[in-house]
Amino acid sequence: MSSEVRIQEIGGELKRTGSHSHIKGLGVINGKVEFVAGGFVGQVEAREACYYVVQLIKEGKFGGKGILLVGPPGTGKTALANAIARELGENTPFVQISAGEIYSLEVKKTEFLTRALRNAIGVRITEWRKVYEGKVKDLNFTFSKHPYNPYAQIPREATLVLQTRDEEKRLRVPREIAEQLLELGVENGDVIMIDEETGRVVPQGRGEEESYDVSVRRKIELPKGPVHKDKEITRFFTLHDLDVTQARQQGAISAMIFGFEAEQKEIPMEVRKAVDEFVNKLLKEDKAELVPGVLFIDEAHMLDIETWAFLNRAVEGELSPILILATNRGITKIRGTDIESPHGVPLDMLDRLIIVKTKPYTEREVMEIIKLRAKEDRISLNEGALKALTKIGAENSLRYALQLMAPALVRAKMMARKEITEEDVEYVSKLFVNVKDSVEYVKKYEEQFLK
Repeated sequence: MSSEVRIQEIGGELKRTGSHSHIKGLGVINGKVEFVAGGFVGQVEAREACYYVVQLIKEGKFGGKGILLVGPPGTGKTALANAIARELGENTPFVQISAGEIYSLEVKKTEFLTRALRNAIGVRITEWRKVYEGKVKDLNFTFSKHPYNPYAQIPREATLVLQTRDEEKRLRVPREIAEQLLELGVENGDVIMIDEETGRVVPQGRGEEESYDVSVRRKIELPKGPVHKDKEITRFFTLHDLDVTQARQQGAISAMIFGFEAEQKEIPMEVRKAVDEFVNKLLKEDKAELVPGVLFIDEAHMLDIETWAFLNRAVEGELSPILILATNRGITKIRGTDIESPHGVPLDMLDRLIIVKTKPYTEREVMEIIKLRAKEDRISLNEGALKALTKIGAENSLRYALQLMAPALVRAKMMARKEITEEDVEYVSKLFVNVKDSVEYVKKYEEQFLK
């Protein structure tokens, strides 16, 4: 009896979409804000205001300031923050937190905020290193017995042939590098780089001539020039990455001296000071480039007076990201006080913030957003379904209308249709209730609910 292995081909690419994965930028073309562009629909005034802010940031004229996005729920405040980060550059760090996350039992508020601020600042470090680089033409390992297990073997050394377009070298490498070659699964045809000083092995891909394999490594051109050379290496870190590395090194030293490593929930101030000094030294020597990012804090009205005081001071720092806050509150109390203030923000902090307002969407804008979101999620809507969802979005909320698309698609598939119809939208809208209907339901059966 023969067994047969069946392999199925599946078409298409797995694509995951988030709430703002369609946002590509502010949608400004030749200095003019287009009605539909960059993943945005409408909010022309808010997008134009953010465009001017981006220009100020790029010119270095935004120090000591922040941005406050205000408007009703579901009017694109988070999308604007994402767009600003994308306009600042492809590799701009973007850290998004909610004000509610700050009140943790694990670490102090100041520690949480400091980590967020330093996660939003990148450092691009460039240095020249002595390296061996080329395609692995031949690789052989020499093994010896494990010192503690006679039944196991460990690599003692390895010999390999590295090849470029212009040269070929045979190398003998020690155990430390041989172990890395084994762990990384390096084989003939792989292009690798070995740092001469540290012995670190970096796989870079498969040589372009190796077309027969099914390796997951990407195809790259064969390196040119000599195998042993000076090469400019660029690496990207956030300040928090460097903080953690420095703290671990100090922890390892403590473990060597005292025999144990204490668990650190907070990074000591002297560690961050040492990292800042290291980064400033690299900047002065033109070996690094600072990449200020964006720290976006949603639900800013939940921040308390202590946090506001901390942020007020933080935006003045030399190593500070762009601070963007968002809120949907009007006049409300500043948390931790009995003082009422616009958006729950202290007046001295409001003076530092450039305020950008968003407005509720019109029916035309709602329709365009639904069409854009359906295209991003690969959902097909007929004319009746589009009109029904637009009406729901205009009368209730845009978010509710967008949320109905997924269950409507499920019903359409159950009915053996690839396209959502008006009937599907009406059917699922009866199963799920919007905020207004939920409030009416609670009022109707108020006496029967537990209090």
